[in-house]
This record gives sequence, structure tokens and C-alpha cells, in this order.
Amino acid sequence: MRAEILTLALIVGAFTWAFRYFPTRADLSAMPQGGPLSRFLGATGPAAIATLFTASVLPYLQGGVPVPLILGTVSVLLTYAVSRSVVGATMAGSAGYGLGVWMT
Repeated sequence: MRAEILTLALIVGAFTWAFRYFPTRADLSAMPQGGPLSRFLGATGPAAIATLFTASVLPYLQGGVPVPLILGTVSVLLTYAVSRSVVGATMAGSAGYGLGVWMT
């Protein structure tokens, strides 16, 4: 393994750990509701989800048309847009992805 990749993995791992550990240990009771730190901490969840999604999708985009990926993603987005349920969107995404795997 190249030293640059190992160094990058260690840096990313350290920041991931810090993003998960420190917000649970910080006393945020005195923090203003609309302040910059509040907005930053509120954005870390969606940013983490987007990062995980991107890392999961990249291998699929190197081949042909990723039917399971497309069906799963569309299922998640449509279900969440209609119901605003994270659980329902997750289940629909799993079902859509499974249907895509079954079809191909």
C-alpha cells in the first residue's frame, strides 16, 4: 500500500471519529439556536449520508447501466418525497434495489 493512501485513510478516519465523538460529548445546551455551530452540526448528518452514498455508488458507475442502483435510488427519493418517512424510504430503497438485482 502506498504511504499517501494510508496517510489519507488515517486522516479521514480521525476526522470521521471526531465528527461522531465530540458532538456527543459537548454541552450544547447554551448554544444559540440559529448560530454557526448549530448550523454546522445540523449539516454534518446529511453530509455524512451524501458521502456514504457517493462512496457506494462509484463502483457501479464504472460498468454499464446500473439498474439496481437506479431503481433503489428512485424508490428512496419518491417514497421520502411522498411520505417523509425515513424508515419507509429505506425499505422502499431496499425493495427497489432487490427488484433491480432480480431483473438483471
